[in-house]
Amino acid sequence: MPIVTVPTRAARRLVAVSGVALLALAATACGPDTSSGYGGKSSTAAAPPAAASTPAGGDAAGVRIVAATSATLGPIVTDSAGRTLYRFDKDTAKPSASTCTDACAAKWPPLTAQDAVKVTGVDSALVGSVTRPDGTKQVTLNGWPLYRFAGDTAAGQTSGQGVGGTWFASTPEGKKAAGTPGQAPSQAPAAAPSSTASQGGGYSGGY
Repeated sequence: MPIVTVPTRAARRLVAVSGVALLALAATACGPDTSSGYGGKSSTAAAPPAAASTPAGGDAAGVRIVAATSATLGPIVTDSAGRTLYRFDKDTAKPSASTCTDACAAKWPPLTAQDAVKVTGVDSALVGSVTRPDGTKQVTLNGWPLYRFAGDTAAGQTSGQGVGGTWFASTPEGKKAAGTPGQAPSQAPAAAPSSTASQGGGYSGGY
């Protein structure tokens, strides 16, 4: 007669524990993988908050028009950095339209803004915008598009006054400032002179 070995209580317990361990290993092997591969952190962990975006142009303070007084031109407007703002006679105010593009806009950078324009000493009701041919929004004052002048290299300079007989610093009301330039024409950026140099730096072609 064959000998039948009856497992002891300790042996039965060992077999049971081993079975549970095997089941746990199998579940781990077949379950979903949530490891990111970096120190065992879950790939579903929340991503860190994105950094705040910087406004276009990098000007966190936005665009501002400031009423100022020039020693030579009287009341004028400037940007937040004190650069004189100009208007162009070849533009129109009603309706607002800008005709200064390409090479002209390189010498006379338009004052553009994506958000609301802030004012200091200027009637906000006079401030608006017009869409330029390139799709950007140019700030207007009493309908007239506003520009800076490449020849003004520091705050307070007004060398764009009277250039080509068509460029004038703007007053806080959007009108032409009176007076003569506060900076000598020789200090304006070099440009090819024409046979009849225009006032205010030798720029020809009406700008």
